[in-house]
Amino acid sequence: MANDDPETPTDTPAQIRPSATDDKRQVERIQILGGLNGEVTMFQPMVIKQISVKGVQVETGYRLQLQSLHDLRLMLGEKSIIVKGRVVHCSISDVDQELVLYRSGLEFVEPTERVSAVIADFVDAIKSGRRAL
Repeated sequence: MANDDPETPTDTPAQIRPSATDDKRQVERIQILGGLNGEVTMFQPMVIKQISVKGVQVETGYRLQLQSLHDLRLMLGEKSIIVKGRVVHCSISDVDQELVLYRSGLEFVEPTERVSAVIADFVDAIKSGRRAL
């Protein structure tokens, strides 16, 4: 029987042959001999201490590497956004017996118009609320 699908090889080498657990995949996954290095983004807790339309100052229990890029998930009022930020400064803000806290400044990197509008609306709402007091 001929194989008419060009993406499904008939003579699959052992290193790229799907296993029984891979049968659900729609595309072929190949094994990398020796492996490739990569990084994974993990959301870690932080406290936003200051915010502007250009960036945030955050407090964390871990040091952020200068110039590193991070995806920040921010809950601004009723709206949740994800914006990329670049670390422009990081320093120790408090030291306790078992805990070190860091303050870091991150500038927003190329936020979309929607994200910029949500941040601007949030900042404006905070300013308006403070004026009303």
